Amino acid sequence: MAKDVTLSGCAASAQAVKMAKVEVICSYPIRPYTAAMMELAKMVANGELDAEFVHGEGEHAQLSVCYGASAAGARTFTGSSGVGVTYAFETYSPISGARLPVQMMIADRTLDPPGDFGSEHTDAMSCRDQGWLMGWAETPQEAFDNHLINYRIGEDPRVMLPQFVCQDGYFVSHIPGKVKLPDQAQVDEFLPPYRPPHPLDPKRPVSHGPQIRPDQGVIMDMQRAEAFLEVPKVVREVVDDYNRIFGRNYQPFVEEFQTGDAEIVFFLQGAHTLTARHAVRHLRAKGLKIGLVKLRFVRPFPTQEVAEALSKFKAVGVVETSTSYGGAMRGGNLLHEVRAALYDVPARPLTTSFMAGMGGEVIRLEEFYWMAEVLAKAVKDRKVGKTVYWVGFEAAA
Repeated sequence: MAKDVTLSGCAASAQAVKMAKVEVICSYPIRPYTAAMMELAKMVANGELDAEFVHGEGEHAQLSVCYGASAAGARTFTGSSGVGVTYAFETYSPISGARLPVQMMIADRTLDPPGDFGSEHTDAMSCRDQGWLMGWAETPQEAFDNHLINYRIGEDPRVMLPQFVCQDGYFVSHIPGKVKLPDQAQVDEFLPPYRPPHPLDPKRPVSHGPQIRPDQGVIMDMQRAEAFLEVPKVVREVVDDYNRIFGRNYQPFVEEFQTGDAEIVFFLQGAHTLTARHAVRHLRAKGLKIGLVKLRFVRPFPTQEVAEALSKFKAVGVVETSTSYGGAMRGGNLLHEVRAALYDVPARPLTTSFMAGMGGEVIRLEEFYWMAEVLAKAVKDRKVGKTVYWVGFEAAA
């Protein structure tokens, strides 16, 4: 029976995995994601979840176990954080190339250095071109929902791709929030059992991970690229179905907040969106026409939806929590995507990037107010002062 509870993001993720009836789980400890595996280990030990729980000898092994289990026909789950995400990097492309819908939770944290264990999107964003679906949760509720949504999308015969289901370390993974847990029957209606098209079967042998000629490799790359062209349609269908069954109100790719008459907006993903909403309310009370646009999937990047949403405004401030050292705009990753999406728009808004929350710092309300001042000045001057600002370390130009 559906019930309202208070859970951290990690605990909410564990509940989603349980209700998805995952069959093979592989763990290796690294904070802050580890709490999800602690919850799942207890569920398996107590007989609440009928799953094989394997403790890997490292992150590479975690993904390797799930790789084989998914190929054999099991619904799988694993996860990591920070340097653990990068340690398993070699396995990501083979899994997506094999078209296996492995799901991996990432409770992100900074890479070393600085090694301060704080939340930062750089670990996951470093993997964004490996052929996996990817998106962030703002709250424990969205973390719960995103796991189920991603299983359904990834296992769709038109897609068959793995998924990085991300949440901000500590800000979501460890801070409790209200979560509405559905009835198991609702989950069963939404998420049918995993039915792989080519399971391992000695009577019907198939090859996994074969060595091939160079002229054969491009075909596999093209198939993955074509699969991503199908993903947006599937995402829309799945999110609509999720909203219908569970009574949610998610938009598939981007969600707007108080943008009706807005002239300037913040564009961001993940936990800091929650603080940004409060900042928007406070700034509007002072008469500033400001809003917020939240990104739900960074892979596939919703180019058309982002262009349509952002082209309505005079200036867009992309709030970054990942780095792209030496990149085109000298800031984070999202600004590159935003500017590319807006390239063909006849009337493009002014765009700038705010490096904020790096290393796990809280983005305070005062800092959002400062960003809003920068955007308002850009509108007044009809140009941005800079393409990237390191929030808290410089004055508005």
